[in-house]
Amino acid sequence: MPEASFFTDMLQSITDHGRQLLFSGSRNTRAAAKADLQTLCEMLLSSRGEASGIALAAEILDRWGALESAGAQQFFHMLHETFGPDTVRLDQAMENYRADKSSAAVIALHQAAEPRRQELLRRLNHAPNGTARLVRMRQQLLASKDRSEAYHALDADFKHLFGSWFNRGFLTLRPIDWSTPANILEKIIKYEAVHEIASWEELRRRLAPADRRCFAFFHPRLADEPLVFVEVALTRSLPNAIADVLDEGREQINADEATTAVFYSISNCQDGLRGISFGNFLIKQVVEDLRRDLPGLKNFVTLSPVPGFARWLAKARDPAGARSLSKAALETLSLLDDPNWPDKEKSSAELERVLLPLAARYFLTERTPEGRPVDPVARFHLGNGARLERVNFLGDRSPKAVRQAHGLMVNYLYKLDDMVANHEALAQRGEVIASPAVKSLLNQSDEGGRGGNGQQGSRAFAQIMNSTLGGGRK
Repeated sequence: MPEASFFTDMLQSITDHGRQLLFSGSRNTRAAAKADLQTLCEMLLSSRGEASGIALAAEILDRWGALESAGAQQFFHMLHETFGPDTVRLDQAMENYRADKSSAAVIALHQAAEPRRQELLRRLNHAPNGTARLVRMRQQLLASKDRSEAYHALDADFKHLFGSWFNRGFLTLRPIDWSTPANILEKIIKYEAVHEIASWEELRRRLAPADRRCFAFFHPRLADEPLVFVEVALTRSLPNAIADVLDEGREQINADEATTAVFYSISNCQDGLRGISFGNFLIKQVVEDLRRDLPGLKNFVTLSPVPGFARWLAKARDPAGARSLSKAALETLSLLDDPNWPDKEKSSAELERVLLPLAARYFLTERTPEGRPVDPVARFHLGNGARLERVNFLGDRSPKAVRQAHGLMVNYLYKLDDMVANHEALAQRGEVIASPAVKSLLNQSDEGGRGGNGQQGSRAFAQIMNSTLGGGRK
């Protein structure tokens, strides 16, 4: 990206000149060279020169980058203790506001309440690669075991600033394909968080065919670092297993034959930007782009993991918390203790009949203390206005999926005309919008009994789904 490269080179030149001014020559600049990090931060906040300010910011970030873990923790502690709000100024602003609730008093109160470290972080951002280094700084903060009041206050400052710096208006959507530069493709392999990419050949199978797409959001200050990316399969039907999507021997189709776009992997790439939501914008933008380029697409769905289900079910099976499960259900669920159960037809059939109603309960009725869906992926898609469309038994047989979700996967349906209403139903009433097929699972009363025909239940479930989407798999 020539413009970004030119800007980076210019910034580095200014930094080099600023460092020459700061750290050589006079007694004051020699003192600056010997100053500790706290002193340098104070100097940066009081700096008025552009070159010297950039040089100070670079020096601080360089020194921070060389700190060991204990030193980094001391740095975070110093930011909280020394660079909070000016309490004298804040007290005066509060008194002024009580006496005069004018707009000017409100502005003054707002400015006084802002911690000084927010301005410090803004100035550190001026350094070469400052944005990327601050993202790494927050990543280190999030990785620490400290969960004190100081930690939460400092993280709130990072989130406040990053929420502005990584505003959707600054992000660019770029397609990722087999012709994308190798340094970016390497990062797609590295950052894939849902379905591991084990080799370059496997990456090629996800990017090169005509019925595959990949899109990523980028930020101008992290030009070659994807923030989040989504992998898309173009199909004729709604898949119920990840093997249908990733199987090396699958039937490939031309893009214009597809009726369904399947979002089968969404990966956030930067740990330091955790909590800064990009995925909702990404999906909506990709849907719009795909609709424009491929007007034959009618359905936009996900094939999503259920990372919290096994953990939730383990608590439900615990003797201290299993009162809501029948004895028969607990007996059937004991089959999960055999690591080879997915390969045993009888065990999997019995577990299917028990797990699917429990999964419906997990999605439709279980809530966090804040009243939100308990599954993190569900919170994301349902919060974006998707509909819970289908629960897929053994949709993913990988060790990771069996460990996290007993192999379950789900489809969320993005229907543009309904997304706002679906979002409001969840936000205002706490209601999860789901298909009749999923809701019907809650009404199954034989969750705990042994025997029966799990495959028959699956066929009935598929028939409901076919009527819902207007056709079965082809």
